[in-house]
This record gives sequence, structure tokens and C-alpha cells, in this order.
Amino acid sequence: MPLNIRRLVTRHDAQGASCVASDGAPPVCSAYEHIPGMMTRLVWATSSGEPLRPSPADPTSPSLSHVPAAGESRFLVVTFPPDRVFAAAEFDGAAAAAENARLSPGLAELFEETGFHRTDSTDYGIVLDGQITLELSDGSKTRLNRHDVIVQNGTRHAWRNETDRPATLAFILIGASRAGE
Repeated sequence: MPLNIRRLVTRHDAQGASCVASDGAPPVCSAYEHIPGMMTRLVWATSSGEPLRPSPADPTSPSLSHVPAAGESRFLVVTFPPDRVFAAAEFDGAAAAAENARLSPGLAELFEETGFHRTDSTDYGIVLDGQITLELSDGSKTRLNRHDVIVQNGTRHAWRNETDRPATLAFILIGASRAGE
């Protein structure tokens, strides 16, 4: 799947009529050099208590954490390469981790060596293309196909692409406070 995704953002003009504020690529699109086929796009972000945006200001920037704080949101589109990319003899795990830290701030730091991670958020995921397997810490694995959806409630998980094709998912993350466990 190509890196370029079209993002249309609307707003209200000075007279209160709805109009297009911007039409183009998301401001944060990253193709990974050290993880061939991996792509992330930070499409939109909101801050806590933020009102609907009456202006064309874009709240999305490359330095913004990909993981929202409580009351914030993030909209990400991620393309996962086949798992064989990580098993290749030429794969440089250290370089990939450093690149991930640079391109996915706030999220990369949460990854364990096994790919498992956990965020303080409710995540709505939609498989746009391909197949992906969700692995949970209890050892269960569930395959998701194109157009399947998932609601993640702050659980420890890993994404596995056990196919020969990339898988692209859209994620809407809503930051939350973790209840006592």
C-alpha cells in the first residue's frame, strides 16, 4: 500500500458555513528504512478539552506523542510488513528500534523485545487491507481480516503479520486513565 493517504479536514468559515480547511497528505507520514514495508501515518490529534476547531490550524506534528494522554485522541494508519522481515538475516534490531523511537514517539518506548506493548487508551482498530493476527498475553491469537474491527481496552498485545503481504490498519486511540488493577 502506498504511503500517500489523502486527508480531508473541514472547518467553518467566517460566516459559519462549513468548508474544506485542508486536502492532502497527513502531516506525519513515515516509511521505515530499517523495517522494510513498515509505514506509519499520524493523521490527526486532539488535546484534552479541545473544542471543535473553528480555524484551519493543524494540531498534528512530528514531535507529538503517538499515544494520547487522558482525554486526548490520535488517529493513526499503520502498515505492518510480513513477520519474515524481522526474521531476515540482515534485519538490524537495534537500528530498527532507534528508528521506531524517532518515528513513533511515545509509542516506541512501550514496546518489549517480543513486540508486546500496552497503552493507556481505548483503541478502535479497523483492518483496511490484508490480514493481521492479534496476540494477547494469555497466549491467545486471533486472526483479523479486511474490514474486521477491534476495540482494545488498554490490554497488553502484539500484532503479528503471518502472511506474505503487508497489512494496513487504521487506529483511533482515545487516551484514558488506567483504573487500579
